[in-house]
Amino acid sequence: MKARRFLISLNAAFLGLLPASHVGAAVAAPAQAFAQAPVEVQVLAPPRPTVGSDGVIHLAYELHVSNFYKDTGLLSLRRVTVYADDGAKPLASFIDAQVNDLLAHPADVAGSGVPVEGGGRVVLFLWLDLPVGAKPPKVLRHQLEFQPENGPWRRVDGVRTVVDATPPIVIGPPLGAGRWLAHEGPGNHLSHHWGSLVAANGRVTVPQRYAIDFFGLDGAGHLVHVARDQLAESTDADWTGFGAPVLAVADGVVRDARDGRPNNKPMTSPPASAELTARSLMGNFVVLEIAPKVFVSYAHLQSGSLTVKVGDRVKRGAVLGLLGQSGAANAPHLHFQVTDAPTFEESEGLPFVIDRFDRLGAASISDALDQTAKVSFGPPSPTARHDQTPLDGDVLEFR
Repeated sequence: MKARRFLISLNAAFLGLLPASHVGAAVAAPAQAFAQAPVEVQVLAPPRPTVGSDGVIHLAYELHVSNFYKDTGLLSLRRVTVYADDGAKPLASFIDAQVNDLLAHPADVAGSGVPVEGGGRVVLFLWLDLPVGAKPPKVLRHQLEFQPENGPWRRVDGVRTVVDATPPIVIGPPLGAGRWLAHEGPGNHLSHHWGSLVAANGRVTVPQRYAIDFFGLDGAGHLVHVARDQLAESTDADWTGFGAPVLAVADGVVRDARDGRPNNKPMTSPPASAELTARSLMGNFVVLEIAPKVFVSYAHLQSGSLTVKVGDRVKRGAVLGLLGQSGAANAPHLHFQVTDAPTFEESEGLPFVIDRFDRLGAASISDALDQTAKVSFGPPSPTARHDQTPLDGDVLEFR
């Protein structure tokens, strides 16, 4: 299983190299009867309602769209419409360039929708905001409209997925006092986390659907204490979060752990891994089981810092190790995720909320890297958050 994307945090998105979103004009389908589309649409992991740090209930999931027969030829996916339960008004609608923006790798220049080759598949990443005051739906219905190279438009109608009503996992903070940037976090399907699907043993899963890379910030909102043009010469000690205690987010049992892997040099790419597994990606790590089929993974820990071993029982707040830069990481940070299995492969990322944190605002990773930049966290907002999920770009304080 060749690794196509890794747990490296300072990637193209970090450097501002990913393509920007494209907004296209709405293009309506022709006023004519639709032919049935020979397309398979699947939702492999039903969404679970989760309250983000913006106070909004979100649903995160993926649509796997397959143009089933090779001889069907190219179908352009022009519109995706989502309905809640039996409602007639769409919960969300995406047209042409907006459909393109649902891909993990959007086209630089969006054409008329997303091309799906005969016999091919595309995966759409949906992050839906529920209206304020609305209860989560029990079922989501999907309608997809395609334009073939020749002939009438085609439609898939009534693709349904149950909304999983299981509440998100409630946890404590994974790090101690200090200021932290939630990088490549929930809500960002362009990240190397949610955008990375793993195919193993006959299954396709998304272990990092809700994963976060926590970077330490100093009082001025910076990650590192050297100039941006000197990052390649920086040491671990130059990075704000390096060596910070990593904490158990709940009582649990250590199900897997590894120590002794070397710390990498900041801003150098570690060797590419041949497989997407915990041992090939996470460096020094701890996997903690905090409930049946609920596992918390802490990755890239400092070499020699682990205080626990497999089988140990720990209490919430116990120090498990220190924040480092081992494995597939090119800067000191904590990779954090919650999944339904102890392994990286064959696990699904689970939504979680932290029972208390202060949200100071949001910041870009680019500004946080630049000592000359005045980091702004955006407009003031209420700080205290209870039972919410940190979102991509949030600046947090744990207490």
